[in-house]
Amino acid sequence: MTEVADGVPETGAKIECRASDSFTGWLAELPGSIAVTTYQAGKLALIGWRGQQPTLLMREFDKPMGLAVAPGQWALATRNEITFFADAPLLAADYLVNEPKRYDALYLPRASYYTGDLNVHDLAFVGDDLWMVASRFSCLAGLSRQHCFEPRWKPPFVSEIVPEDRCHLNGLAVADGQPKYVTALGETDVVGGWRDKKATGGLMMDVQSNEVLLRGLSMPHSPRWAGGRLWLLNSGAGELLCYDPAQKEARVVTVLPAYLRGLCIIGRYAVVGMCQIRERHIFGGLPVQSRFEKLLSGIAVIDLSTGRTVGLFEFTAGCTEIYDVQFLPGVRQPTVLNRLDDVTRDAFPAPNFSYWLRPGNMIPS
Repeated sequence: MTEVADGVPETGAKIECRASDSFTGWLAELPGSIAVTTYQAGKLALIGWRGQQPTLLMREFDKPMGLAVAPGQWALATRNEITFFADAPLLAADYLVNEPKRYDALYLPRASYYTGDLNVHDLAFVGDDLWMVASRFSCLAGLSRQHCFEPRWKPPFVSEIVPEDRCHLNGLAVADGQPKYVTALGETDVVGGWRDKKATGGLMMDVQSNEVLLRGLSMPHSPRWAGGRLWLLNSGAGELLCYDPAQKEARVVTVLPAYLRGLCIIGRYAVVGMCQIRERHIFGGLPVQSRFEKLLSGIAVIDLSTGRTVGLFEFTAGCTEIYDVQFLPGVRQPTVLNRLDDVTRDAFPAPNFSYWLRPGNMIPS
């Protein structure tokens, strides 16, 4: 079921995957597709549906991390840049000359901001504005045409905005149209201070009140607001949590055999990113390692009403870590072009028309 990105040779280790029958059945009914980032493999993966089976398309990017999705567009954080992509629906059907109508969406790079290596983790659209988690500087930030970034908020226990990754701020959730919840790996104010108690020092807090709502978490990530509740990953314990803001309590929805990172909520389902543990210096000694003998890499679909695992899409070779997972509604067979592909420069979308610059439709000058 693996599909190699069109016209772009894969580099590095060969990536292999498999999907459970139950995942295939779930995906067949899904009104959209799934996007996954893996900075370990340097790929953006698109999991779609092609009539009878899932498809996997992978594009190469330099350390892809957070992915924010809005109607017809998305933003992707890489090592030194934030790049905005927009769908060119009029060009998608003709992208493959010998296989027309293969794709129903074509995402093209439209603008990039050079941020430098802020170690950007989560991204989130707030209206037309984009917020990012600048983990190296322990703050939430915005983009700037004049500067690498524009600091907007920091945890109150961090005394200054300096490039010292003092608390490893990583996750951001938007609620009621405002940045609302964040996760961090430690309540610390010294360079790399979160590392000393990584297994139990994590927290979740309210951006607007500066209140710490949960403590004692194990390397938490990926807070997401849906259905009047906050969903987040207690990553080092392999747990998907549900936090009720009215009761100020969290419960475990399910436990998975993986270090968890990347989460999206689709109706009654959660799609959760699963990682293996790549090395022991940072990730050693976590609760999930004592819970399970073998850890998985890929994504799991969870029924939020029961906590039951509905299906698994597993990377069996070449990809051991996931960072972000996002839902692309209304798109079944998407493709995306990076700036390494010459075809990107042949695409000309405009508000009322679009053209491919190809020999067959070029006017001699």
